[in-house]
Amino acid sequence: MADNKLINSDIDENEGIAWLALNRPEKKNALSTALLAELADVLRALADNDKIRCIVTAGAGDSYSSGRDLYDMRGQDNRRRTRGFGGVAEIVDIMRKLPQVTVASVRGWCLGGGLALINGHDLVVAADTAKFGMPEVIRGSYGATATPTLFHAGIPFKKAFFISLTGRNLTGVEAERVGLVSQVVPEQELDGYVETLAKELASRNGATLENAKIAGYMQKDLPFDMALKADDLVQHRLRYYTNPLSDVEGYLHSQKGGGTVKYVKPEIR
Repeated sequence: MADNKLINSDIDENEGIAWLALNRPEKKNALSTALLAELADVLRALADNDKIRCIVTAGAGDSYSSGRDLYDMRGQDNRRRTRGFGGVAEIVDIMRKLPQVTVASVRGWCLGGGLALINGHDLVVAADTAKFGMPEVIRGSYGATATPTLFHAGIPFKKAFFISLTGRNLTGVEAERVGLVSQVVPEQELDGYVETLAKELASRNGATLENAKIAGYMQKDLPFDMALKADDLVQHRLRYYTNPLSDVEGYLHSQKGGGTVKYVKPEIR
């Protein structure tokens, strides 16, 4: 890894995993304009890398991210509004469209823009001691970008408003309880758990993972009858890239005695 960068990256094409770390530990990984621009560049490059099937983000030091860098934002106050998203919203948009599965590994603070960032991931694993929140209301903002990602996160409406209107933080355990994160583990087990999860995901067919994301994001807000029709289109799209029935015997043999995630299709081995 290159320590002088704002994003430390370890691209392991043999394992199929890209490990990315927000690298401003002295600022609790506050999201400066420069850091966000560098992250956007890294993610766009990874989108075209067929050897990478899982992207994991984390924060250097003891926190994921304390949110947007307020001093940096104050310096941008007088600029004219530009076309397109930019900032954290651009990162969220890129992540939702990536063919790879994205996983956020969260310890310590995850606030404001950091919360918006993890809401752009497909999966979030948090330490039980992590702290999630939107403190923007305390300083007179409502949490731009964090708000739409929060209210589209699928958590109960009243819980979302509790987070956005009070400025209070949730622990990792509380965040998992309301559905803001996928899984919560003891802090000392976080790195090992995420590494195992990433390796499992990266052992899957890349086209399968991409189409699973397309199906999920496309169908979640559709009426059920339309979701079924969209699903029919996605499953036929998948057949152009891989045959899910090509190794039925091997798959069924691997599942004898109980379910397991250790099966890997021959084409991936």
